[in-house]
Formats: sequence, structure tokens, C-alpha cells
Amino acid sequence: MRERMQALGGFLAGMIIPNIGAFIAWGLITALFIPTGWLPNENFASLVGPMIRYLLPILIGYTGGKMVYGTRGGVVGAAATMGVVVGTEIPMFLGAMIMGPLGGWAIHKIDERLEDRIPVGFEMLINNFSAGILAIILVLVAYLVVGPVVQGISNFFGSIVQFLVDRNIIALAAFVIEPAKVLFLNNAINHGILAPLGVQQVSEAGRSLLFLLETDPGPGLGLLVAYYVAGKGLLKQSAPGSIIIHFLGGIHEIYFPYVLAHPIMILAMIAGGFCADLWFSITKAGLVATPSPGSIFAYLAVIPRGQHFPVLTGVLIGAVVSFVVGTFILRVRPVPETEEVEEMEMEAAGVPGLA
Repeated sequence: MRERMQALGGFLAGMIIPNIGAFIAWGLITALFIPTGWLPNENFASLVGPMIRYLLPILIGYTGGKMVYGTRGGVVGAAATMGVVVGTEIPMFLGAMIMGPLGGWAIHKIDERLEDRIPVGFEMLINNFSAGILAIILVLVAYLVVGPVVQGISNFFGSIVQFLVDRNIIALAAFVIEPAKVLFLNNAINHGILAPLGVQQVSEAGRSLLFLLETDPGPGLGLLVAYYVAGKGLLKQSAPGSIIIHFLGGIHEIYFPYVLAHPIMILAMIAGGFCADLWFSITKAGLVATPSPGSIFAYLAVIPRGQHFPVLTGVLIGAVVSFVVGTFILRVRPVPETEEVEEMEMEAAGVPGLA
């Protein structure tokens, strides 16, 4: 079981690690050009939505398919990913991590069956049509089945958060919010559930703790620092740039691939989020509005008078706890390194592989 879990972790890492550069590019564009960014630009900001909705999931789907069956598997995996991308309204990274490898596996099995049955001279024709027909089938399956299932997962997480908020057991929300965030459901939870309730609380009490739950940059900061201190490979090398984008730019999505590459690291995020939320609850901390984007500068702009100590201390607590737990995990159970991951890291770093 341990070997299988390590193999699964290595496979997930192999889908994420080669695409870190694309995530960073998207994070920089978002931090710079959205209306609340450093250099607001309506035209450039139009890149943000298509990149997270289409480019990044398709890259993950292609990489997953390629890991299973080379370029041919990557092409079918990317095509299959379009089914979940178009069929839902949320960034479909989880769907891409399902459909990409599935597409590569399926075309591999078909090629095995057809290998000795293709007439001479018809190889290219049959290979292209078999891949195209399979891609159509997988796109429809993804659109009709996989996409709705992942959307249902999103709704499930949202309902749990609503349940915890209604019963004033806020700190426990970290056990739901942190896993949901790394599946890119952060905006659905924040803007769909927490923000409307927070606005109502502000009108009554002048501030709301709900604005702190999903937007706290502390746990993500601690996770990235842990990777820089105790990680290795491309994840370690890219951590400093991601820290800037996350903590100063407020783009939390930049650290999600670091968790997906080594899923056990979600424990560090939950620990940091829980401790920070518990502190916020004890000190009755709150903000006057949702910080957008969730950077430390946006936090400073919406902290009400007299709340700087509890809010900023909570951010620090989340960062320290996440760092300590994350560093311990990376020391005890490093990111699984397979030959495929090592090769992809070398390619991403521009180092030619050895023959």
C-alpha cells in the first residue's frame, strides 16, 4: 500500500511539476492586470479567465496523457480534458488529472489491439481516426459524467462550509476550505458563501471574521517557505517566485499545484488554517470587506481600526504552523521522485536528458 501511494504521489507530481511555469505566468498576469492588481489593464486582464479555464487544465491533461503513452497519449488526453473544461463553470484541474491519464491509457490499449491488424499503407489513416474517434467518446463522457461529478464535489464542499458557519464552529471550516481551495474551488466558496454572509455581518457589527477564512495568505506562505527550505527539484527552485506572487500579489492559486504534487501536504494547510481560524475566532478578529486579491497589502487596506494585531498575528500563526508541519512532512516523506518526474524537471529547467 505504501509503495502504491508513493507511486500515485509521483504520478500526480509528474502532471503538475512540468507546468509550474505556466501557473507562475498566469499568476503574474493576474496579480498585475486585474482591476485590483498593480497595473490594472482591461485588455490584458482578459487573459486571466481563458488561461485558468482552458490553458492550464489542458496542459495538465496533455502531460498526464503523455506520461502514460507519449505524445499520442498526450494529444488524446488534452482533447478529452476539453469535455470537463466546457461542461462546468469552475477551473477543472481535478477533471484534467482524471481525463488526461485516462485518454493516454485508452489510446494505448486501442493501439495494442490494432497493432497487428492494420493493413500495410493504412497505418497513418487508421491511427489518426482511432485517436479522433476515441477523443470524441472521451469528450462526451467527460462532459456528461466527470464534469458533473466534480461540480457536485464543489457543491458538497460549499454545503459543509455553510453548515459550519451557521453553527458558529468556524475553526473547523479549515478542514473543508483548505482541501477545497487546492481543487480550485476557492472562488466558489469565498464569493458564493462567505462574502455574502460577511457583508451582512459588517452591516451589523462593523467587521466580519468570514472574510478571513478563505483569503488568509498565511498558510500558503508557510507551505511555500517549507518547500524552499526542505523541498527539492523544480518545486524548491520555483518556490521563491511563487512566494512573491502569493503573499505580495495575492494569487493563492499559485501554491495549489505544490499541494497537488504531494497531496499529503494538505495536512500542513489544514493545520495552518485551523490554528489561524481558531485565533481569529478567539480574538474576534474581522475585516470590513473581502481582500481582493488576497495579498498582505489588500489585508492592510481592509483591516478596521484596532484590529491590526489580531488579524496580522493570525496570518503569522497560519504561516508558522503551516511551515513547521510542511517542513516536517517534507523531511519525513519527501516528494516522490520517479524517473519521469526527474526527466520532466530537467526539461523544465532546460537541462538535456541523458541518453
